[in-house]
Amino acid sequence: MKLELKKGIDILSELGGVKNAADARALLERKAGPGSKAKLAAVRNGEVLGRIANAVAMMEPDDIWINDGSEADFRHVREMAVRKGEEFELKLPGHSCHFDLPEDQGRMVDKTYYIVNEGEEISTGSRGMIRTEALDYIAKNYRGIMKGKTMLLSFWSRGPVGAEASIPALMITDSWYVVHSGNLLYPSAWASFDAEATRAGTFFTNTHSMGRFLSEDIPKARIFMDRSWLTTFSMYCTYAGNTLMPKKGNHRFAVDLCTYFRKGRQLSEHMFITGLTGPGGRMTFFSGAAPSGCGKTTTAMVGTDFIGDDLAQIWIDADGAMRAVNPEIGVFGIVEDVNQEGDPILMKCLRGAKPCEVIWSNVLVDAAGVPHWSGHGEPVPAKGRNWLGEWTPGKKDANGKDIPMSNANARVTVPSSAIDNYNGKMAADPAGCVIGVVTYSGRDSDTMPPVWVAQDPDHGVVIGASIVSAATATEVGVTGVNRQPWANAPFMPGPVGDYMAAQFEFFNSPSLKRKPVMAGLNYFLTHGSRGGEPGSRKLLGEKRDVKPWLTWLERRAHGEVKAINTPIGCIPLYDDLKKIFAETIGKEYGREIYEKQFSFHVDNIQARIELQRKAYEKELHCPPRIFEIYGEQLKGLEALKAKYGSVVPPDGLLEAGGTR
Repeated sequence: MKLELKKGIDILSELGGVKNAADARALLERKAGPGSKAKLAAVRNGEVLGRIANAVAMMEPDDIWINDGSEADFRHVREMAVRKGEEFELKLPGHSCHFDLPEDQGRMVDKTYYIVNEGEEISTGSRGMIRTEALDYIAKNYRGIMKGKTMLLSFWSRGPVGAEASIPALMITDSWYVVHSGNLLYPSAWASFDAEATRAGTFFTNTHSMGRFLSEDIPKARIFMDRSWLTTFSMYCTYAGNTLMPKKGNHRFAVDLCTYFRKGRQLSEHMFITGLTGPGGRMTFFSGAAPSGCGKTTTAMVGTDFIGDDLAQIWIDADGAMRAVNPEIGVFGIVEDVNQEGDPILMKCLRGAKPCEVIWSNVLVDAAGVPHWSGHGEPVPAKGRNWLGEWTPGKKDANGKDIPMSNANARVTVPSSAIDNYNGKMAADPAGCVIGVVTYSGRDSDTMPPVWVAQDPDHGVVIGASIVSAATATEVGVTGVNRQPWANAPFMPGPVGDYMAAQFEFFNSPSLKRKPVMAGLNYFLTHGSRGGEPGSRKLLGEKRDVKPWLTWLERRAHGEVKAINTPIGCIPLYDDLKKIFAETIGKEYGREIYEKQFSFHVDNIQARIELQRKAYEKELHCPPRIFEIYGEQLKGLEALKAKYGSVVPPDGLLEAGGTR
């Protein structure tokens, strides 16, 4: 059974017990202070008032405070986050740090549940809880959780106000840190929330309480997402990925809406958006999917006109173009391995060359109030404190392992407006950006080339379906190598086959007249896999090579470079890359490295396809087209192997497939 909206008991209303708009407003006016009472008058939508009032009735705060998005409220939130001990100030003005509990350092996969109705299908990688069971848990653990506290209400928009794919979102919490983070990540929609809810036809409701902020309460932590009622419940945690639900919680709801109710018209993707200036000053916008730790932020920052590094709401406009907006106005990014060499623009913000507001989390802070993190390329302090307390180099955990100075999932929250190459005007435009190139990246040490282009939209969908990645610290307790379809697998509530069908339908829509180039990227080939010292993990390339790969794609999108046709897609010709490397980063790109990067190790590619094919055979509702394409690719690779052997150099690929 597929998803149905507003089906089953509405848990928030059931536990709150507020039944009409008049009762809702009366309750809110009793709880609101003078300033917030005046702000409340701007909200007239009865459904919105009901959601807030039922949260108040259930969580029982002493009072409520409304965040109207003004600079005065921004200052108040920053001050309260420090005053309440959720953050502390650092040396640089506007910089502060937050420490989560040791057990709350990433998405709590094992404590995250979709609330489902009887018979409702969910993705195989997700956890579901039947509605009545979730109701019982929330009733037991959420009632009265805000006694003695202030409830904080924020009215944000996931995207520029007025954009076709933007959706407004309520955030109800008792954490000043959560509100502070959200103020940097989302545009305020307080003054236009009613109108936006009407335009979008819906809105998201998010509730959260940090509880007592004690490790002993972590076993009670839960993150519930009610798909039918577009409502989240998060408790006994503070890590922003578990609590700032307009981010990945509401992203899941947006994926549902696009998969089941806006199919063929919209997509909700785990993608960056960035623009690259080409010859003659033309601008080509890219959207690109990549799991955490696979270069998504780095790729986004390479663009001349950065829009966003994490999420994209996409639609087809009246002229047949694919357009996208970033639902966020800030970056909540992993800081590990961010350094001057690879991320000079972001480092300006982090080290004060560009004064701005920054929230750090779970890094090391030295005695001078300076944050440090693993991979920053700077001297390591002799001591400091981090999320585990006092730290010195060589400190061990209970199992005798070295404790790094920062958590592998340590984060920074930075307003996009502080980033040098941010195109704020375009990012705020409800019309969005016309997307010319769509990329899909993974973390693949031994198989796929650095860049390849799909022959048609169906093959492009298959590139997205075939992403693989090593697990990262983003998810607590997850290890090993993972399949990461579209880098969106953790955020697909329904069966992956339903999502896949929506992808095929969108990119083949007759309304999509200006089809984007669809491509794969892989920055993680190693010397050890390409004839170097066996087992060597040294990368066969550099971070700065990202710009040439994107530049080649930009020129391909405008028909200015030919490519070698292969069974899995089209790869660059050497002469084009040699010229592009010299022009873009002043680097000599030798024939030897080209041969290593673009030779096909056929057995590896075939094994990768078989891994995907077998996995999708076990999934519900997968369209037959994906198996047809995998079959075509395997047949073509087998023919290559029969003629050239198990390793086929680019010249062999050119001879076999020609150019297109």
